[in-house]
Amino acid sequence: MYKVLISAFIGGIIGWLTNIIAIKMLFRPIKPVKILGFSLQGLIPKRKAEIAVSIGETVEMELIDFKDIFERIVDGGSSDRIVQLVKKKISQNIYERLPSLVPHIIRSAVIQYLEEQIDREAPQMIEDLIHNIYDKASKEVKIRKIIEEKINSFDLVKIEEITLRIAKNELKHIEILGGILGAVIGLFQGLLLLLYI
Repeated sequence: MYKVLISAFIGGIIGWLTNIIAIKMLFRPIKPVKILGFSLQGLIPKRKAEIAVSIGETVEMELIDFKDIFERIVDGGSSDRIVQLVKKKISQNIYERLPSLVPHIIRSAVIQYLEEQIDREAPQMIEDLIHNIYDKASKEVKIRKIIEEKINSFDLVKIEEITLRIAKNELKHIEILGGILGAVIGLFQGLLLLLYI
């Protein structure tokens, strides 16, 4: 019977160590290492560029829509604020630049006329401008490329630290599960040997 327990113990150790090595090999070795003619490198360092492209495409297609971002930046309220700022600045400039010989009533009439024109024309002009900026930005600003460049610029050691810190408990459970599965397999193996010997 002790052979069955030894088999379960050895199977548990092998399963636990195998999972520890598998987790480490997600990130290590960072640089390719030649062993017996084979090149060995961690999964994430080896596929970093592909992972970056995949994450960038997923974020751009599934999570973030450029139009949503743009609409949040330029909502209806900001358009009104822009009109008010333009109107205030133009009125102030005209008032300051009109010669002092121009009577106050004429200045006020000119400013009032310009403010009315701004109120009438500016909202459509701003909307057209926003639409043109959106069209240009949506063609030239590619979220997936920005994300891809950011991921490719990450230090792999830092990515490893962050991942291990975030998933510490889950990775520990994977290690333990490897030990349990290895012990169960070792137990069955020991029982089979006991039955057939």
